[in-house]
Amino acid sequence: MLFFYTLGLHLYALLLRLVAPFVPKAEQWVNGRRGLLEHIRQTLHGDTAPRVWFHCASLGEFEQGRPLMEAYAQRHPDHKIVLTFFSPSGYAVRHNWPGAAYVFYLPLDTHANAQAFLDAVQPRLAVFVKYEFWHYLLRGLHQRNIPAICVSAIFRPGQVFFKPWGGFYRRMLQCFTHIFTQNEASVQLLRQAGITQASVAGDTRFDTVVRTALAQPRELPLVDAFTDDWLPVCIVGSSWPEDMPVLTPLMQQYQQELRFIVAPHEISEANLRIVEEALPGKVVRYSQAQPATVGQATVLLIDNVGLLSQLYRFGHFAYVGGAFGKGLHNTLEAAAFGLPLFFGPTYTKFQEAIDLVELGCAFPVRTAQELKEAFAPLFHHEANRLVVQDLSLEYVHQKAGATARIMQWLDGELVNQ
Repeated sequence: MLFFYTLGLHLYALLLRLVAPFVPKAEQWVNGRRGLLEHIRQTLHGDTAPRVWFHCASLGEFEQGRPLMEAYAQRHPDHKIVLTFFSPSGYAVRHNWPGAAYVFYLPLDTHANAQAFLDAVQPRLAVFVKYEFWHYLLRGLHQRNIPAICVSAIFRPGQVFFKPWGGFYRRMLQCFTHIFTQNEASVQLLRQAGITQASVAGDTRFDTVVRTALAQPRELPLVDAFTDDWLPVCIVGSSWPEDMPVLTPLMQQYQQELRFIVAPHEISEANLRIVEEALPGKVVRYSQAQPATVGQATVLLIDNVGLLSQLYRFGHFAYVGGAFGKGLHNTLEAAAFGLPLFFGPTYTKFQEAIDLVELGCAFPVRTAQELKEAFAPLFHHEANRLVVQDLSLEYVHQKAGATARIMQWLDGELVNQ
């Protein structure tokens, strides 16, 4: 199995090199790894401060790991955080994040690369956030007796770890000193597979969204002007083109009674135009809006990045995109403000979405008609919306605290080193 694992990674890297001239993300992935190990060696050379390594696959995992990184830095100000990303979408946005002393791409997981990377970084602790299990890196950490933990992990019965032929992948999990899961079902799956060093800590994203909801809000005068007529507001977060056929009829039906703030997942001219075509003449782009006239529009189209988590405080309802494609985007940012949630049918890989649906706070839909039918009782009856608001807020606040639980374990582990 190791042969096929290594072969698969080399083929993956070769494919990216072949398509790099035509696919911008592949080009970023390839260019970001040219001379990477030498760059890491030179950058870290001479820095003798203790280092802890955090790895995040992409931007979503970064946001999941962020509260833990910030808590660790506060508790251990003399330690330096080395942050790595596998995906260009994470690195491109967060390569200058001030919370980490160093931010790099993760080298391709080969024996030589893993040894060179660990030689250069020399972490006293490694933290993997939710996903991505790399054989050579995990084995290298284990052989060097460097504690390695996985946080906010969630496992499902169909994953390769739990297949009869999944021994190679189970051995990767055995390299972890401890695995902190989001739920008890994941712990039970691991134990059935012989992985006993696991416990439930919860999802660190709850800590992030609670802190965002309680923090002093960022000043957004354009959004204030857009929403100052007291009409209810629906926030559409991380929408994809596949979401628009379901959303457009709702937007057209309620254009006189509701304002929409739409933040596409990818800010491309094509995606922006899809939203503009939903309500011709009634959509204004954030970059082109003026406080004096923005209120004349029905839709405020967000054509920049970094605002979405701040926008939910203006909302009364939220539609979260992605669930008509590969998977649902972040629902917790909206739930932390008590907004009733609507999204597509592909959500069952996300525990918080399952929980919110079971609580009656979120409503998965497959068609435009289903969205209208789910939306109407909450829009026309304020009491229904307020019940959802209370349930959602209670759920989010009860689930917070994973960061503190993980830090308590880490404090004991680092003391014993």
